[in-house]
Amino acid sequence: MAEMVKKATRESYGLTLVELGKTNPDIVVLDADLSEATKTKFFKEKFPERFIDCGIAESNMIGVAAGLATCGKIPFATSFAMFAAGRAFEQVRNSVGYPHLNVKIVGSHAGISVGEDGATHQCLEDIALMRSIPGMVVLNPSDHYEMCAAVKAAAAYKGPVYLRLGRLAVESFNNSDDYHFEIGKGITLRDGKDVTIIATGLMVSRALEAVKELEKAGIDARLINIHTIKPIDRDIIVKAAKETGKIITVEEHNVIGGLGDAVCSVLCEECPVPVVKIGINDEFGHSGPAAALLDAYGLCAPHIVEVTKKALGKK
Repeated sequence: MAEMVKKATRESYGLTLVELGKTNPDIVVLDADLSEATKTKFFKEKFPERFIDCGIAESNMIGVAAGLATCGKIPFATSFAMFAAGRAFEQVRNSVGYPHLNVKIVGSHAGISVGEDGATHQCLEDIALMRSIPGMVVLNPSDHYEMCAAVKAAAAYKGPVYLRLGRLAVESFNNSDDYHFEIGKGITLRDGKDVTIIATGLMVSRALEAVKELEKAGIDARLINIHTIKPIDRDIIVKAAKETGKIITVEEHNVIGGLGDAVCSVLCEECPVPVVKIGINDEFGHSGPAAALLDAYGLCAPHIVEVTKKALGKK
């Protein structure tokens, strides 16, 4: 059985880039003066001739990546999510999305768990921004093994991809020996009949804790990991809604435009059921230790348990 590791998905990303670079000479990595933090430094050290530091000029970086894609390269343009998805949104939309170029936009340090960097760097809108671009694939892996698989899938996919990375180290729960990643396909981690919890990214591990606590309280909760926000797995969501009747979504993102809204869009068309969204409630974050912020904003197992019980009419 594969080793269960505790690793930040940004580190998993950097390590996988090196692995890909050894066999695919078309892989090119760009960064905006943050290679130490985003872990693209691993690729830079191994393949300096295929690494471009564009400086603190994220919009230009996306333009350079678009140009490289027209020449047959597979560019991974990397920066903090606030800058890769936020500051450079126009270039992502017009230079990558509109011509449907084979560029991978990578947003590191996403969500509120950036911690002490505060509201200006805590990107809670990147999923909403990227899923609004026609043809953009949006990936938000949950642990080391899933991130490694997602990076490889993004490299193999022909077209624009947004890949979300986290700053915090997270315990792995997937097993690389039998783990299968497929763009657009969710994964049922735990089956259950009373309620379904759908989580993404960092919040999957916390939802897994919550499901175990709910089991102790006699609540049989299903847990689904949605690593691909777009295209979202409609079948797994509708099936869960029909079989359990209630849905709880959990994301480290604004509740507007993220996983919760994507799930609601599916269900209102195909199987209307009650949905409760757990995330950042239309507000900015603030500076503080990452773990404390997650707890303060309800992005933790106890709050997921509380919300689920309330949705089921149980104290």
